[in-house]
Amino acid sequence: MAVTFLTPSRAVAPTNWSRWLVPPAALSVHLAIGQAYAWSVFKTPLEKSLGLSGTLSGVPFQLAIVMLGLSAAFGGTLVERNGPRWAMFVSTVCFSSGFCVAALGAVTSQFWLVVLGYGVIGGVGLGIGYISPVSTLIKWFPDRPGMATGIAITGFGGGALIASPWSAQMLQSFGGTTGGVAAAFLVHGLVYAVFMSMGVFLVRVPPSDWRPEGYRPRAVEGNAMITSARVSAANAIKTPQFWCLWVVLCFNVTAGIGILEKAAPMIVDFFKGTPVPVGAAASAGFVALLSLTNMLGRFAWSSTSDVVGRKNIYRIYLGVGAVLYLVLSLVGNSSKLLFVLCAMVILSFYGGGFATIPAYLRDLFGTFQVGAIHGRLLTAWSVAGVLGPMIIDGIADHEKAIGKQGPDLYTDSFYIMIALLVVAFIANELVRPVNSRYHEPVAGVAQERKAA
Repeated sequence: MAVTFLTPSRAVAPTNWSRWLVPPAALSVHLAIGQAYAWSVFKTPLEKSLGLSGTLSGVPFQLAIVMLGLSAAFGGTLVERNGPRWAMFVSTVCFSSGFCVAALGAVTSQFWLVVLGYGVIGGVGLGIGYISPVSTLIKWFPDRPGMATGIAITGFGGGALIASPWSAQMLQSFGGTTGGVAAAFLVHGLVYAVFMSMGVFLVRVPPSDWRPEGYRPRAVEGNAMITSARVSAANAIKTPQFWCLWVVLCFNVTAGIGILEKAAPMIVDFFKGTPVPVGAAASAGFVALLSLTNMLGRFAWSSTSDVVGRKNIYRIYLGVGAVLYLVLSLVGNSSKLLFVLCAMVILSFYGGGFATIPAYLRDLFGTFQVGAIHGRLLTAWSVAGVLGPMIIDGIADHEKAIGKQGPDLYTDSFYIMIALLVVAFIANELVRPVNSRYHEPVAGVAQERKAA
């Protein structure tokens, strides 16, 4: 019975189904898996209760991000084949059971079980859940694909705003011992299982011949030509366009995650020894502010891309982002307001880049296997998740070791970010419509599936 419920044919919407019910289904999954950005809440309790170093306590999160990219890449075709309901169900099972395994690890003081549960099993849930609604949203909203995917991916960015205070309150109530951490993990697993299940039951795919009333395909100036062709995931990775967008996503994420990962100590270091130093409470507020702009940027910028075009919006992300990093490098600690504003805009570009990329892929490769193509492209996130913190942390540690302080700890890494953004800007300029030799034949659905 459950297997039948998960088959793609059971998820086809009836004729009177409202497409506006699909974004809430996507949000129920993305708001849950967005908890990953709130992992830092568990770091200190784990370090104290299990005797871990700061590096070790970050391993579950780092592994979860790696598994996100890998599972999205290797599972993308399965998601396209089996549909969003199946994908959301798999994500729910993996993400929730990952918390339960992590709870077992905490209560038995076996850190490897925490890593296995949250990092590996939960990480698979992250990757499958992240891509699960993308293709479906684009099919329901061909007239506003940037807005549609922006709604869902905004949920991923905003999940931490819910999870962070909720998790902190649980740890305060249950205590920071192994038992308290285990209880918090278990509650997370059970509550998220229920919350994500709403998406499983609510999601629908449109009938194959469905179109919004009055919809006419159009090319927006500044976009690569919006194609009506169908390109398989297997063919997409053979195109230069795919790899140009891989570079664009990787370096845009690198530039944002470098600040996000070290936001609190960075603003403290920048203004240490000045007449306006930043304390612990203010630095925590700065982190929350960046999380908010990260979330809002996902919806605002991706929706704007429906008007100005995908290529133009990435020109803003990458070109203006490089200028803002240059401003941070040149101004230093002379203006706290300018530092905060520049960081906020950079983080809005970071979020916007995530939310806009599915629509960019749809413009270039069509809707045929856009979810699978998106999954393969997310390997860029896995690379950036290591590259950004490595650049910022590595250079800051080196500069501190030789006696530097203040903005000097970060100047060199900011110049590296500028160079990466310039490279990504050039890659974006190289994007052109996909050559017709990569298109699937118009007839022969069976042949198309075989090629995928």
